[in-house]
Amino acid sequence: MVEFTGERVIPGFVDRDLMNEHLARYAFAARLARGKRVLDAGCGTGYGAAELAKTAYSVVGVDSAADALSYAREQYRLPTLRFEQASCSALPHPDASFDLVVAFEVIEHLPDWREFLMEMRRVLAPAGQFIVSTPNRLYYAESRGASGPNPFHVHEFDFAEFGRELSSVFPNISLYLQNHVDGVAFQPVEPAGSAEVRVDGAEPDANGAHFFVAICSHRTQAPSATFIYLPSASNVLKERERHIQLLEGWLEAAKGELAELNQQHSRLLAEMEERNRWAQDLDQKLAAAGKRVVGLQEELKTVTAGYEAKIAELHEEDRKKTEWAIGLDKQLREKTAELDQFHQSRWVRLGRQVGLGPKVPLS
Repeated sequence: MVEFTGERVIPGFVDRDLMNEHLARYAFAARLARGKRVLDAGCGTGYGAAELAKTAYSVVGVDSAADALSYAREQYRLPTLRFEQASCSALPHPDASFDLVVAFEVIEHLPDWREFLMEMRRVLAPAGQFIVSTPNRLYYAESRGASGPNPFHVHEFDFAEFGRELSSVFPNISLYLQNHVDGVAFQPVEPAGSAEVRVDGAEPDANGAHFFVAICSHRTQAPSATFIYLPSASNVLKERERHIQLLEGWLEAAKGELAELNQQHSRLLAEMEERNRWAQDLDQKLAAAGKRVVGLQEELKTVTAGYEAKIAELHEEDRKKTEWAIGLDKQLREKTAELDQFHQSRWVRLGRQVGLGPKVPLS
């Protein structure tokens, strides 16, 4: 299933008014598609290419998104319609391959949109027409408000820039403004197959338009009248009532979700407060422990200094005792040497033989 991002139009997933907004452009183009070779560049899910295929000789829908094309091939199977995966800026078709080329809501998505326009000109037959649309940057920025720029759009146009860029590639362009308008329809129960339209109002306001649509060609075009698309679900008030009901249901569900989020938020706040108290208590304990550690370190320094002084004193005492012992040993050695000399004297030996003189121990 193709992913619904909110940007790509998938029938059944988008609001009916939004769907009609896109279908109206294809209805506008279908008047020029009869019996022609048609290219739908950036065909997306294929609903528009299928609309053009009802009257065209052949239609080729081209898109770079494989999932959208898979959806299109599954949903729209017509003998005059086929879908291809390719870049709209590098089409696998020879020059002048198509009598009608449409590219609705594509150009603002392309970083290489100038190359895209040159490619559209290349594949367009000499007598062909290229229909391109894009949202009005001024209106679009205002309507999006706080939600900010559309992340899917690379470059958006105002009316003057749109006309200027198209004129730099195509010698003839006819510009149109597309708007959602309020109207009142009188439809016969048994339609006769024709319609009469009366359009009242002031001059068209390009800056306030929702979308810009242009028909571009190599040759001069005949002027076109105002085109109004009346969708099958055209009871606007009823559609708005349904939309309001859906919004009310969504609002109630959102309120319930908000209440649950508030409860979760309150629980998280309580948990955070408890954790903050625990952290503050831990900080106090750590601060007290830190002070105690500092005190112990000072005590340790004092004790260590005392031990070091005592050790130095003992070392000095040992040194003095060692010096005394060495001196005493020297004296003993000297006395022993003298005694040995005395024993070995001939007078002592002679006296010992005759029993005269003191008795001196031999050691």
